[in-house]
Amino acid sequence: MEQKKKSPNKLKLLAGYYKPYKRLFFADLFFAVLGSAVTLVIPLLVRYIMNSVGAMPTSEAKGIILQIGIGMLVLILVQLGSRYFITYYGHMMGAYIEHDMRNEIFSHYQKLSFTFYDNQKVGHLLSRITSDLFDISELLHHGPEDILISFIKLLGAFIILLNVNWKLALISIGIVIVMLVYALIFNKKMKYAFKENRARIADINSQIEDSLAGIRVVKSFGNEKREMEKFAKGNERFVDAKRLTYRYMAGYHSGMDAFTTLITVASLVAGAFFLTDGTLSAADLVTFLLYINNFTEPVTKLVNFTEQFQNGYSGYDRFLEMMAIAPDIADAPDAVSLDHVDGDIRFEEVSFRYEENQEEVLSHVNLEVKPGEYVALVGSSGAGKTTLCSLIPRFYDVSDGRILLDGRDIRQIKLKDLRRQIGIVQQDVYLFAGTIMENIRYGKPGASDEEVIRAAKAANAHDFIMEMPADYDTDIGQRGVKLSGGQKQRLSIARAFLKNPPILIFDEATSALDNESEKVVQDSLEKLAKDRTTFVIAHRLSTIRNARRILVLTEEGIAEEGTHKELLAKDGVYARLCEAGL
Repeated sequence: MEQKKKSPNKLKLLAGYYKPYKRLFFADLFFAVLGSAVTLVIPLLVRYIMNSVGAMPTSEAKGIILQIGIGMLVLILVQLGSRYFITYYGHMMGAYIEHDMRNEIFSHYQKLSFTFYDNQKVGHLLSRITSDLFDISELLHHGPEDILISFIKLLGAFIILLNVNWKLALISIGIVIVMLVYALIFNKKMKYAFKENRARIADINSQIEDSLAGIRVVKSFGNEKREMEKFAKGNERFVDAKRLTYRYMAGYHSGMDAFTTLITVASLVAGAFFLTDGTLSAADLVTFLLYINNFTEPVTKLVNFTEQFQNGYSGYDRFLEMMAIAPDIADAPDAVSLDHVDGDIRFEEVSFRYEENQEEVLSHVNLEVKPGEYVALVGSSGAGKTTLCSLIPRFYDVSDGRILLDGRDIRQIKLKDLRRQIGIVQQDVYLFAGTIMENIRYGKPGASDEEVIRAAKAANAHDFIMEMPADYDTDIGQRGVKLSGGQKQRLSIARAFLKNPPILIFDEATSALDNESEKVVQDSLEKLAKDRTTFVIAHRLSTIRNARRILVLTEEGIAEEGTHKELLAKDGVYARLCEAGL
């Protein structure tokens, strides 16, 4: 089972994503400050015009006004350039960080074992690598920028307002403090609600993925209505989660809007009183009201940013939760590389259970398979045939005992090198969306076209490929939907031929095929198995009748061993399996 690593300081880890783009980050902050400064300067120019320019002679006043107008135009251009930079380059910085985090989490997914995927839904994993990361990148871009802009505008406007009229400034800051307390209360509630939304949307993604991937099964059973009902139930849970979120958001936004308006109204009413008793000039009141907009705008920006912050930070929590899951199957510190193996495999007192506190699937299995030997595994469902073979490439690790490859414990061999020595052909063939050429080449990514074609010929696949509309460049659709079962199996075998491994595992590779397809595929499998250490898991007698060594697995372990004739003569478990239609 995957174990959780101790996670480092969240903020330190988050700040680390800025490091490759620190020049862009600081440039973004610089232009954010520059743009904010412009908005603070313009009202001061207005105040200067009203207080000073109006008292000047007309000819002198016109010259000053023209100069100030040109200065304001320059400030507008500076503001335009600053806004363009932080909008384009700031967002690109966020996109770069999102790209890096997506690479990081996808790479992490590749390291996690089958045990992890046995307990996960694809929709949940997909949600963490798409919508979660987008929200995190938006937070990383807008967070520092919006906080800095808001801080400069709030502090700058407050200092200027104190100089204009300190009584009015204190009234405004008093309302802002109450506003911030109100915001903190609702922030806490919204954080929980947004986390629930993430979980619900991940559930919906998972259900959609499951239903669409199995659409042929859905339609073949006429269960569209049932799928719609399942989806509707999950969708209702999502609406319920959203309902709670929007209730908090409604209280948050309506309250913050009211506080913003209250600051303006309070300043206007108090300013009017000060105006009547002569302690405030009309120019200062106009200036104050202009700065009130500068004073409340950053608060409004923070209000709008809060929703984004909650989305991004809850997504970041989920990102860290995933990254904190340590692979339970990884290279040992002293693991060695292997370029070639003979294929001698030995099980020594091997036991295995999928989870702690569960019953053992395999118990004290001892088995030796010589290089080039062809071994067939039979037994009732649940006897552990697939599990035994899955332990060889370390898809799962043994609970007790050990498995040796050429005399070396497989846990002391680098995973990449170990799995490079093993080819697997399964019953449920997975083909990727793309062309036939691309799918065969998956067995050896650097292979030439000629090598791919030779592998296809060896797998008895070349003839049917040449009958395709674009032969090797034919697109086969999602999971090879345009091919028959036998054709898909032959492409899978061609992939194994191209890989050319010394060890092979055939996991019920022909059990789902008709008799004609089975014969063609069986011929391909026998060609592939020649001179290789081969394990065959079979439910059909035809696939193992000629095996020189057949192992019969039961819940107690290897119950019988021998050739087909020898085992029939024993009249034991194997004989009963044959009678039952093995």
